[in-house]
Amino acid sequence: MLEIQETKLKGVFEIVPKVFGDARGWFLESWSDRELKAAGIGAVFVQDNHSYSAEKGVLRGLHYQNEPMAQAKLIRCTRGEIFDVAVDIRKNSPHFSFWFGTVLSAENKKQLLIPRGFAHGFLTLTDDVEVQYKADNFYAPRFDGNIRWDDPDIGIEWPFKPTLLSDKDRDAPLLKDRVRNNEINFLFELL
Repeated sequence: MLEIQETKLKGVFEIVPKVFGDARGWFLESWSDRELKAAGIGAVFVQDNHSYSAEKGVLRGLHYQNEPMAQAKLIRCTRGEIFDVAVDIRKNSPHFSFWFGTVLSAENKKQLLIPRGFAHGFLTLTDDVEVQYKADNFYAPRFDGNIRWDDPDIGIEWPFKPTLLSDKDRDAPLLKDRVRNNEINFLFELL
């Protein structure tokens, strides 16, 4: 059983599973194709990814893949805690460059469903963090893109400044430069 709530960004959903606990521990259903389809979400996932970050303050993102290899993602944190962010990068969207962020943790068991046409990133809020996510398209380096985590035109309110980023993420261009150079090809579509 899943509680599925759309966020302020159309197509981005917070998903909270019902947790069944007893003396042995707990059980939850983390994905239900039937329940998500009933909520109007029809992603078919083809790849599972798993990342580990050793330290608090690691930032990964903001990442996306262009069409035809764009990816919808279902993100969950299975160890530790993260601040997870989705940014609308669909060029003609009324919410272009708007962002949504939420805390995902092993404790709260929440998930974030991010559709195609959004950049994604997260900041680790604790040491020893594991993040697992499903993607509805395969990783394709040729279509890979990223945007600066601290782009002032997006204005993400991160809980604190990251202490560790990859060179790729540190040197990422601004969103307006990606758009000007025609390096983002998402168009807003009603879902």
